[in-house]
Amino acid sequence: MNRAPLRDRFGGRPHDRRPDRPQDPRRDRRRDLYAVLAAALLVTAAALIGTAIERRDGTLHVGWPPLYANWAPHVGPGTPAAVAVAVLVVAYGPALAARLPWRALLASVWGAALAWTFSLALVDGWQRGLARRLTTRYEYLRAVDRFSDIPATLRDFTHHILLDSPEHWPPHVAGHPPASTLTFVLLDRIGLGGGAWAGVWCVTVGTSAAVAVLVAVRALAGEQLARRAAPFVVLAPTAVWVGASADGYFAGVAAWAVACLALAVTGRGVWAFGLGAGLLFGLTVYLSYGLTLFVVLAGAVLLLGSRRRAVLPWLVTGCAVVPVVFTWLGFDWWEAYRLLVRRYYQGAGGIRPYGYWVWANLACTVLVVGPATVAGLRRAGGVPAGAVGRADVRPARLRPARWLADMRLRPAWWSAQVRLAVLVGAALAALLAADLSGMSKAETERIWLPFAMWLLPAGALVSGVRAWLGAQAVVALLLNHLLLTGW
Repeated sequence: MNRAPLRDRFGGRPHDRRPDRPQDPRRDRRRDLYAVLAAALLVTAAALIGTAIERRDGTLHVGWPPLYANWAPHVGPGTPAAVAVAVLVVAYGPALAARLPWRALLASVWGAALAWTFSLALVDGWQRGLARRLTTRYEYLRAVDRFSDIPATLRDFTHHILLDSPEHWPPHVAGHPPASTLTFVLLDRIGLGGGAWAGVWCVTVGTSAAVAVLVAVRALAGEQLARRAAPFVVLAPTAVWVGASADGYFAGVAAWAVACLALAVTGRGVWAFGLGAGLLFGLTVYLSYGLTLFVVLAGAVLLLGSRRRAVLPWLVTGCAVVPVVFTWLGFDWWEAYRLLVRRYYQGAGGIRPYGYWVWANLACTVLVVGPATVAGLRRAGGVPAGAVGRADVRPARLRPARWLADMRLRPAWWSAQVRLAVLVGAALAALLAADLSGMSKAETERIWLPFAMWLLPAGALVSGVRAWLGAQAVVALLLNHLLLTGW
């Protein structure tokens, strides 16, 4: 029997494909709802069990388990704006994402993300919501005055990490490589000092992550899925913690590193974007030790790209620049990380029970990414079974070893949905590795923001877009109006 050859849109050779069995959309919707219900039960269990543990022995060190927050229903000047942005994105976001020219869409996404994030921050008022967030005794701005001589401070940085060291650093300064604090030092040097400018900087860079995610998704999985993902990367509960925490800033830098790499491996300016990706990846690991796990996302991008061999020399060269500069200035990354592990267990990290947080952290992530992302991840998990493997044989009929061999050997044949699933799956794998490490017990609603941003495009796989967007908005608004978050 003759069958017409088909060519994969990503450059695979012509091959045969048997028609897939028709899917039942009602069954898919039911499964989505089951996944969201399971996630809601996880959050409920984390809240109830966490509250019991905290009341019994006070070892969780959070006010409203599993989040670092306190129950305090309130409204503020940002409330009307937040509701208005949510309604507009739900009503018009999907249609505009489908129709706007690509560059106009990216500008609109960044503008909408800025409006959404700033309005949520201002629910708590200007001072608490933005201007004072980064000025508490835990934060980076407390150490700005100690960087009058930057090279000398970098050489001496590791001598102040441990709690029993003289003039030990505030928790967030000690807990991160010095590029994070240096950012605020340099802002202060150019006349943008203080908590308000620091907050605006974090929100501005953090919201640009939405644009970077779309750029990467378009390069790796096609424009159609990127357009479908656009409203979901805007209207997400992640905005509650992007506005304003330094981890929002880290998320923006890491997202652009991945986006530049995605552009490079798909042939758009191999040397320029490859070198740029390397520079940003190097900066990323000097902003936060835990973001070394972005090597997992980088690996996924290289797997999905067709120009990986041409990109690698430029990527490696770029990655070396920031470490070489900091090492030359006297900062020892490895020694600082070794001391940080000791500092972590000197504080709350040594008290918080791993047995609770290893799963309660995932409940935090559910609240951060929202129900639409949970449903999208459920669908992403089911994509490879029906879309990967030899095109002329149904994967379900192949032995597992044969199926895996075909999947490994034919990445260029993978469908757009599979490629998106690989990307979000890599982010999820990195997040789970961070979870199992035991170095992220609590406060992961902000710490894992860089990884969470890459889970949001899974929303492109769901049906009933407006209903899911509405659910995302409701979760974010409830979190911001019922709780006073710690970051």
